[in-house]
Amino acid sequence: MITKEDVEHIGWLARIEISEQETVEYMEKLNSVLEYFGQLDELETEDVPPTYHVAEVFNVFREDVVEESLPQETVLANTENKQDGAFRSPKIG
Repeated sequence: MITKEDVEHIGWLARIEISEQETVEYMEKLNSVLEYFGQLDELETEDVPPTYHVAEVFNVFREDVVEESLPQETVLANTENKQDGAFRSPKIG
C-alpha cells in the first residue's frame, strides 16, 4: 500500500512540489493501480502464451553498419559549451 509519506518521497526524488491535496489524490490513484494489478495476479495464465508485442512485428531494425564518424570539429561547431574537445555540461549538485 502506498502511503502519503511514499508519495512525498517520490515527489522529493522527482524534485517536484506536491501539495497536501495532490498527495492524497496521488496516493489514492496509485493504490487503485496496485489493486488492479492485484486482480490481474489472480488470473490463471499458465496456459496462455506470452505476448511480447500486440502486433506481429519482425525484425524492424536496420542492419548495423559501421560508418566513419563526423569530425570532432564539425560536431562541436554549433555549441559554445565545449571544453577540451568535448561537450561541457553544467554541474549537477
